Amino acid sequence: MNNISKSDWQLFNKLLPEWQERYMNRLNQEYKRILNGDGSPSNKFWKLEKRIKADRKSPGVIVEVSKNSMFQTLLQLISEKVITDEDLNGFSEELRDDINTVIKRFG
Repeated sequence: MNNISKSDWQLFNKLLPEWQERYMNRLNQEYKRILNGDGSPSNKFWKLEKRIKADRKSPGVIVEVSKNSMFQTLLQLISEKVITDEDLNGFSEELRDDINTVIKRFG
C-alpha cells in the first residue's frame, strides 16, 4: 500500500488541486445558504465562522502533500466525500484495489 508508483504520484499531484477547488466551490455554495438563511446577521456570522473553522481541517481544503502520506490522504478525501471512487479513474489498478480493500474493511 505504501508502494506508490511514479505515475500515481504525478496524477495525484495534478488532480489534488482540482479536487480541492471543486470541494471549496461546494463549500462556498453551502456558506451562501447559511448567509441567505433565516436568523440574525450575528447568528449567521458565528454559524459560518464555526463552519469554516471546522472545514479548514479537511484535506479538501488544506493537506500536507507527501508521497508517504498520499494513500492516507486519498482515504481521507474519500471518507470526507471530497472525492468519489470515480475520481480515482486513471490511477493504477493496484492503488484503487488497495483503497477499496481498506474502505470495505474499515468503511
